[in-house]
Amino acid sequence: MKFSEFEAETWDEMKQFFDTCLLPVTGLTGSEAPHKAAERLEQLRDIMDWIESPFQGRVVTYPAVQYGGAEAADQINKIVQGVRQAGFNYVVVASTVEELNEELLPEANLIVTPQRYAQSAGQHKSQNPAVKEQILRLWQEGK
Repeated sequence: MKFSEFEAETWDEMKQFFDTCLLPVTGLTGSEAPHKAAERLEQLRDIMDWIESPFQGRVVTYPAVQYGGAEAADQINKIVQGVRQAGFNYVVVASTVEELNEELLPEANLIVTPQRYAQSAGQHKSQNPAVKEQILRLWQEGK
């Protein structure tokens, strides 16, 4: 579900069912031509589908961090800490930025980029069994 689909009156009773936050990171620099920016957003949408589609009842998608990639790691880590304070146990970062990794984002539970998971994507862009498995493992291990 998207963050904007929740109402203040119902969040307190519903938040127990939503323990995972999806934080999209587009990684734009501002120097992209409009069509390249659109391609980046489409690619991010496809990555987000790998997570949102199979886990609709447990994942809340937050607004995207649009600009900055690896150089924005400190900002992204602070956002991850913030959503944890808001009550999320797990934070999955979905990004088109290949350089984002566990070393740069130690606060995130999982970082999903197309470079890491492209080979395991299904025939349909909205499916990726390896990503699904990683999230299920994350929940089972309680990390």
